[in-house]
Amino acid sequence: MILVTGGAGFVGSHTIKKLAEWGCDTVAFDNLSEGHREHVLWGKFFKADLLDIEALREVFNSYPIEAVMHFAALTRVGESVENPQKYYVNNVVGGLNLLHVMIEYSVKDLIFSSSAAIYGNPMEIPISEDHFKKPVSPYGRTKWIFERTLEEYAQAYGIRYVSLRYFNAAGSDLNGAIGEWHDPETHLIPTILEAAAGKRPYIKIFGTDYQTPDGTCIRDFVHVTDLAEAHVLAFEYLKDGGANAALNLGTGKGYSVREVIENCRRITGEKIDVLEGPRRQGDPPRLVADPSQANQALSWIPKYSSLPLIVDTAWRWLKRRS
Repeated sequence: MILVTGGAGFVGSHTIKKLAEWGCDTVAFDNLSEGHREHVLWGKFFKADLLDIEALREVFNSYPIEAVMHFAALTRVGESVENPQKYYVNNVVGGLNLLHVMIEYSVKDLIFSSSAAIYGNPMEIPISEDHFKKPVSPYGRTKWIFERTLEEYAQAYGIRYVSLRYFNAAGSDLNGAIGEWHDPETHLIPTILEAAAGKRPYIKIFGTDYQTPDGTCIRDFVHVTDLAEAHVLAFEYLKDGGANAALNLGTGKGYSVREVIENCRRITGEKIDVLEGPRRQGDPPRLVADPSQANQALSWIPKYSSLPLIVDTAWRWLKRRS
């Protein structure tokens, strides 16, 4: 059985669905501060917080856990700047509790949901895994701290891990069973679609003077179903004796904010008003992955990460939830 921390969240719930399709038993561990119980449609569910170490022991006592997929984390960059303590306690201390109990119960294999935020403002595009790490937010630093912790715990305690560094997770389940649902919503594609649906008056572009073809930021979007499959492949990779690894999950192709807005207009057929504003602090002009190591190590090739398909699945999910 696989323990999925943060299993009621966006990527966690999609990964549980993918694990069920592969015939894996799961137990989702989530405090529901950000996730949604109704999205855990497969496997078991255990409501608790990683800061409660006795609850962690209870779930390891109750189920035959053989591996862990660790998604549970706070993820809002702006909030992490305003309240770093909240992020260090939740993302670092909670993660340390998880590792502590894994060691107690001799569970060695961990797939970690990391982030491209660990790179900070990149000097080279596309970004490879050996690019220097200089996160510009407490959120990014918590992800980098936990990656370094895994390296040290691997040497000291035999933890085996794959850290998966997401670029921009997007889209929703292809069959519409579950989808992206944040409150408040801050991710680019769903906020644009909310404007298309009349749920917000406009979409704001933060910065139009970047050194990019149309002046707006460029990002690498990867469909959540492709991310979910990468986690299952990473689990199989470790089971087959694969070495500890940190891998980028992206497509290698970037789209500008304006290009994303135009795709949303075309697919929804709706008018989307735009308000142009100044840059946000810490937003790099381009974030595009070099995914070749994940392609090679995991035989992972994104199948659903074309921008039109991402937007289409996200739009269908938004209309269903409305």
